[in-house]
Amino acid sequence: MNGLRVVPTWRHGRERLYVCLPDGRNIAWYDREAARVTLLGADREEDVLEALGPFLTGPVSVGPPPVPTPAELTRLSLHPDDDLAPNRPGEALLIALDRDPGHRLRPDPRRRALTAEQAVGEALDRMDGAGWRTLHSVPLPGGDRIHHLFIGPGGLYAVHALYAHRQRVTVDGPRVGLGRHEPQPLLPRVRAGADRASYALTAEVRPVLVLVGASHVTVLAPPREVRVLTDGEVAGLAGLGAVLKPADVEALYAMARDRNTWARV
Repeated sequence: MNGLRVVPTWRHGRERLYVCLPDGRNIAWYDREAARVTLLGADREEDVLEALGPFLTGPVSVGPPPVPTPAELTRLSLHPDDDLAPNRPGEALLIALDRDPGHRLRPDPRRRALTAEQAVGEALDRMDGAGWRTLHSVPLPGGDRIHHLFIGPGGLYAVHALYAHRQRVTVDGPRVGLGRHEPQPLLPRVRAGADRASYALTAEVRPVLVLVGASHVTVLAPPREVRVLTDGEVAGLAGLGAVLKPADVEALYAMARDRNTWARV
């Protein structure tokens, strides 16, 4: 035994196996999907491959970390407080509920909204391997936020999640009605978030409303500009025609994850 430990982690649906020294420091990692072992020091290559032996599923390439691209260098230069990439789906709601859990005997609409954002966020994160990048809970001046910003080959999308569990939803122009509740002018708000994102990123950002758990959706008047989906249709966004090159996706993602990008929109 060479004293190395193998620790599996998951991010955006992709597995990465880290090889650690006894003191916890990482010296290598194995990306199963890319079939690559990345070494932080060439002197332990044999030991690393021995430790990973039971986990390797075929031929792999072995080498040092790739030279970072300009977009990656930009990301690396961000102060941790300014980096939005670690945000979880529903990050703002999670923080608010942690500070003020509310009354446990009364239904809290924040918890239903959190359920919707988490469901949509997890669906978007699963498409990371297809060249898409997602940011969650992007803060905007004035207290607003974009639930999810989805960036990939098919363009940029500001995605708003709406909890509609077991409810009939009616879309009538700019208004959205849940069950027997009075329809609300929700779609202009969704469009406004996308417009602000377009201004910040100097690129077209298209608005999307996702109805989470709806029992039935009726569209009386097609909404202008806003794409309306159920949570079961979210994966279809990844199949939209390619309009951005991979380098453009990474550059826009690097810009969008910087909190300062959103300070004046």
